[in-house]
Amino acid sequence: MGWEEWPGFSARATEALLQHKWPGNVRELRNVVERAVYRWEREGPVDEIIFDPFVSPYRPAPMPGAASAPAPAPGESPLQIVDTAPPCDPDAPMDFKAQVARFEQQLLAKALSQHRFNQRATAEALGLSYDQLRHALRRHDMLPGG
Repeated sequence: MGWEEWPGFSARATEALLQHKWPGNVRELRNVVERAVYRWEREGPVDEIIFDPFVSPYRPAPMPGAASAPAPAPGESPLQIVDTAPPCDPDAPMDFKAQVARFEQQLLAKALSQHRFNQRATAEALGLSYDQLRHALRRHDMLPGG
């Protein structure tokens, strides 16, 4: 980094590092320390520790009146699974791969129908190349004539 000597961490930064629960264990510690050192552009000991590199002052504020979920505790995943649609077949066993395959088949059949079974137009509408569409149709045994 071009430093003649390592300035270390300030007492404030050291305390922050010691108080953190480190749910990501040593890899998280390494990432936090590396990020702090690489971002430090001032003289003296590193004084700023950023545990979540994705925190941004530009993140949109919640809509007024909208229910907002509480912020995740440090170390918890901010990802929340929201069930907004029923499975493709509610009576079928909840086998993920089978449900995804069924959904893909339904999506392909609907898109083909909407585009009068024109495979090039269907591929374009789905954001696929022609070959990708053909592969998906072949995988689901949906090609005409076999």
